[in-house]
Amino acid sequence: MTSLPTQSAEPQVSEPQPATGPTAATAAVDALAEQRKRPPLPVALVLAARPRQWVKNVLVLAAPLSAAKLGHADVLRTSAIAFVAFCLAASCIYFVNDVMDVESDRRHPKKRFRPIAAGWVSIPQGLAAGAVCGLAGLGVAAIANWTTVLVVAVYMALHIVYSLWFKHVPVLDLAMVASGFLLRAIVGGVAANLELSQWFLLTTGFGSLFMVAGKRYSEMVVMGEEAAASRKSLKEYSQSYLRFVWQAAATVTMVTYSLWAFQLASTPDIAHKSAKPWLEVSVIPWVFIFLRYSMFIDNGKAGEPEDVVLKDRVIMGIGAVWLVVFATGVILVGARG
Repeated sequence: MTSLPTQSAEPQVSEPQPATGPTAATAAVDALAEQRKRPPLPVALVLAARPRQWVKNVLVLAAPLSAAKLGHADVLRTSAIAFVAFCLAASCIYFVNDVMDVESDRRHPKKRFRPIAAGWVSIPQGLAAGAVCGLAGLGVAAIANWTTVLVVAVYMALHIVYSLWFKHVPVLDLAMVASGFLLRAIVGGVAANLELSQWFLLTTGFGSLFMVAGKRYSEMVVMGEEAAASRKSLKEYSQSYLRFVWQAAATVTMVTYSLWAFQLASTPDIAHKSAKPWLEVSVIPWVFIFLRYSMFIDNGKAGEPEDVVLKDRVIMGIGAVWLVVFATGVILVGARG
């Protein structure tokens, strides 16, 4: 007689299901963060200040350079003061921004390793460090003049408001970030009491918008539908719209720079007509810098503008050519005084 198969007396244990939701996401981020070597707190604070981003503050030298005054000792001194003040002010904003965005940063493939998002720096420590940097930036700016203090204070106020509210408002978020670059360029002239050309301001303003819109476009290309999880304003944008913005901004920047260069070259002083071809020719490398950088934006690789500029030898080479040509023309124009 054939016996029937008997069921096992052992209870069926189901495999544990992975947890989902914000708690699981936070736990996963914490696990990944722990895999990386946790630095000492002072090192973590320096990393959170983002010293690599300080390269953007070289813009404070733009106004003195365009006025052919950068070689003057007093202008060089005030430019250095403005540079240090903006480095400290920018770090203040980075600390505040990282505290405000700690949860969304933990869902970002790269931002989750920022010191505050990774848990290396606590939120109270980040806020305290931000306050120290902000006060130090204002103190350094006061060494130049009170107008410099005002510009630095406006920069910090705008970006704190941006971090709290306008970061999630389409179009205004682009304008607020672009204004930070414009204020960097303005403070160089303000610190040295130099007159700023309207073409210089337009070129800097729309060039800043080009960089910001390109950065947002790259974020959307890389992260796709997940981009809105780390930056809410991207939910309202489309790739085609951001493409329109950065292309329009690039066009305006190239046109205004050309007008600025030709204005500088139109000096009536016959003794210094040698400056004219240098300034006019400087338009060529300027345009090719934008064409080269636009290639990275189009491929979604301009999420970190400073990395694109510093790591691409072609952009660095064209930029060096532009700097030599433009500076030579400006120096020749300035020599007439």
